[in-house]
Amino acid sequence: MAKTEPNIQEWLLEAKRSEHASECGMFLTHNGTVRITPKAQVRQGVEGLAPVVAVDFSYDAEGLERAIAETLEMPGIYFVKVWLNEGECKVGDSLMYVMIGGDIRPRVIDALQTLVGTIKNTLVVEREIYAQ
Repeated sequence: MAKTEPNIQEWLLEAKRSEHASECGMFLTHNGTVRITPKAQVRQGVEGLAPVVAVDFSYDAEGLERAIAETLEMPGIYFVKVWLNEGECKVGDSLMYVMIGGDIRPRVIDALQTLVGTIKNTLVVEREIYAQ
């Protein structure tokens, strides 16, 4: 793995000490990892593909900062923290952690889904590396 993973317990403690912590009724965390099953198989049902052994992973850091700022502008969202890996990540390695804190569950879930979708669809480049 290219980068050291964050400590999610430390993130939660940071969130609970943040300026708007008293307005948060929920903190939700997402951990995306490298899976052995190729994306084309999982998403499009393509069969017969070799297993994934690693993913070459990179991202647009400036775009990520914008996406975080936009998420913090969503109604009821008061805390956002994101960590993205870089380089060659093996099966089981973490690609991303996202934590969202907000007032009520539906808003936090929507914010998490929107931010992770933005990251995955527009900010990262993932190249799967297959078993030989």
